[in-house]
Amino acid sequence: MYRRPIYSMLVIFACIYMIQACHRPSSNQMSEEPIPDSISYNFHVRPILSDKCFACHGPDANKRDADLRLDIPEEAYKALKSNAAAHGIVPFEPKNSEVFLRISSKDTSYIMPPIATNLTLTATEIAIIEKWIKQGAKYEKHWAFTAPKKPAVPKVKNTTWVKNEIDYFVLDKLEHKKIAPNPEADKERLLRRVSLDITGLPPSLQMMDKFMADNSPNAYEKVIETLLASPAYGERMALHWMDVSRYADSHGYQDDNYRSQWPWRDWVIHAFNNNTPYNKFISWQLAGDLMPQSSKEQLLATAFNRNHKITEEGGVIDEEYRVEYVKDRTNTLGKAILGITLECAQCHDHKYDPFSQKEYFQMTAFFNNVKEVGLESTVGGPETFAKKPFMEISNADVQDILKFVNKQDTNKLIVSVMGDQDTLRKTYVLNRGVYDAHGEVVQASTPKSVLGFSEKYPKNRLGLTQWLFDKQNPLTSRVFVNQVWQEYFGRGLVKTSGDFGMQGELPSHPELLDWLAVDFMNHGWDIKRLVKQIVLSATYRQSAVIDPDKFNVDPDNIFLARAPRYRIPAEHVRDVVLSSSGLLVPTIGGPSVKPYQPAGLWEAATSGRGLLASYRQDHQASLYRRGLYTFIKRTVPPPVMAIFDASNRDQCEVKRLNTNTPLQALAMLNDPTVLEASRVLAARLLQDKGTPETKIITAFRRIVCRKPKEQEIKRLTTYYADQLNAFKQKANADKVLAVGEFPIDQKVNKTQLAALMGVITIIYNLEETITKS
Repeated sequence: MYRRPIYSMLVIFACIYMIQACHRPSSNQMSEEPIPDSISYNFHVRPILSDKCFACHGPDANKRDADLRLDIPEEAYKALKSNAAAHGIVPFEPKNSEVFLRISSKDTSYIMPPIATNLTLTATEIAIIEKWIKQGAKYEKHWAFTAPKKPAVPKVKNTTWVKNEIDYFVLDKLEHKKIAPNPEADKERLLRRVSLDITGLPPSLQMMDKFMADNSPNAYEKVIETLLASPAYGERMALHWMDVSRYADSHGYQDDNYRSQWPWRDWVIHAFNNNTPYNKFISWQLAGDLMPQSSKEQLLATAFNRNHKITEEGGVIDEEYRVEYVKDRTNTLGKAILGITLECAQCHDHKYDPFSQKEYFQMTAFFNNVKEVGLESTVGGPETFAKKPFMEISNADVQDILKFVNKQDTNKLIVSVMGDQDTLRKTYVLNRGVYDAHGEVVQASTPKSVLGFSEKYPKNRLGLTQWLFDKQNPLTSRVFVNQVWQEYFGRGLVKTSGDFGMQGELPSHPELLDWLAVDFMNHGWDIKRLVKQIVLSATYRQSAVIDPDKFNVDPDNIFLARAPRYRIPAEHVRDVVLSSSGLLVPTIGGPSVKPYQPAGLWEAATSGRGLLASYRQDHQASLYRRGLYTFIKRTVPPPVMAIFDASNRDQCEVKRLNTNTPLQALAMLNDPTVLEASRVLAARLLQDKGTPETKIITAFRRIVCRKPKEQEIKRLTTYYADQLNAFKQKANADKVLAVGEFPIDQKVNKTQLAALMGVITIIYNLEETITKS
């Protein structure tokens, strides 16, 4: 009887909600947004059609309704199959265009999109399409499939703000939006930002002091040059490429046994530190084995193509998995290098982009001739660590050709690489994408809507690389420039960095994107130069302070009136902790390492076979390597890394999620690495002379990379005094200090050590510590 009032209240609330819903304006009744004077198909009309119409009236012939196709003009203009007197679109005549009549209709049996789809057009969207038809319904080739041309640098009013060409494009848009950019960040925050962005590590105290004392006009540029010359730059750049390349230390699938691909990771770090031009960086990875007189280094680079998951399950069908590997390479090429969703055309023509299923399988033909099988061995077989074709790296190779490979022992080291068979394997269009449903035989080629494959190129992976770096290819340069921009601003100029197609976001600054893309090509695909351009810009140097008025106008900071503020990547969270505490072992390259991890995770999710059936934690120096080198078992990825949104490397990933969850706070409070780092840094500070306050200030500067404010010092010193008193009276210092394997100096005062360790743990748990701002 006590529940009846609750039910009554629920009924009342439901009635109120329904009444409010009935009086809520529909999408067509909402106030209209300003409509541009000149309507662009690419930037105003196509996004509407792509979202609301192309699923039924787009490129996929199998799903097309009424034989009406709206993504190309000749189809949209022609008479309807059901009514020869009617046309989908009649230029200049919206009242005679079935598209406009249908989308503006009130008749639920006639309106488009159909009611059953739950898709509706707003009044503004309908007005845009009407105005576009009135202006002639002119179609444009999709912006991303047109070769970029270098636009003129725009004129701006506030010329004193700009530092380089990037700023002209950004400021031009801000001035049109009547938004003023933020002032430059203070030197402490700017140094921390650029150090994290270029090396993934915080600046040292010595670097901070030197930069703060340097008042020369080029002080900031000198810091950038130092950071770009650091070996840590290659490690930082390699981290993104590990996600792109789906690098892991295990094969994946149920058994998920060990693989030895880490020498390829060493090559990637070396390539970035050596400033290998992007065209060579990609060409070697895709086709190093096919280069004239190819070297062992070029062959090692091709391991990129073999980083995909590989099965070792005994009951699988060999050909099914071989085809899966070929598709994976094709899909990775599409997403990582071309920025298009090729994989959507595996089973049928692409629903939104002009890629046919036939063109998809023509792309797979480039990767279909590898001398491999779907199942080479089961766990414990003769070639567990690498699958054929593979290369062996000898000690002589490391001393001569592959000096960058950090081979630490004399054991046999093999890496899966590329190598084509002598005879050409036939490539078929696979009906519905099924591995054994052979359709038409096809040869290697590329989507015509992007760029036709020239007859002068060989029909193999080497020819594919020549096609990719043809200056008329509209995607290759744009996509990489956008990825680099994303790494430094948290968001690409094209937000959907893996999809430049019809369903992708339009670029926020299209002219800037094209200027950077052409400039990048014209300067030899120089990656370090591109990075330097970005970080030297006034756009990058802005303060991250959020002005409420600007936030209301541009909450997502699309127009770049401030510096971005977001959590640093999972691996860099670890790097900041290790580096600031002095624990970091800066060795470059080598095998992956297994740091602290909760017991039983691997054992609970393993088949019980192979080298990775149980977790064997590393010790000594291996515990303190950068996050880049943490061992990744695909089926059980590192838990703390996963909590901070790291990829498990199942597939190509060009942009990570960036979440904020309570688990992240729990990890920072309880992770043995954080607690151990707090203890070690506390012990080192206690060895120095000075007051507790000076030690806390030093710790704060090492971790947060700025001098603390008076209020912060007061709170932290008060907390230290409270902790010291607690440990003197009743708390068990030994229990708190018993974390991690780094030895404790027995001469240190354990009460003071535990108290200062607590303060440092608090500093590590500040939001600012793991946030780029």
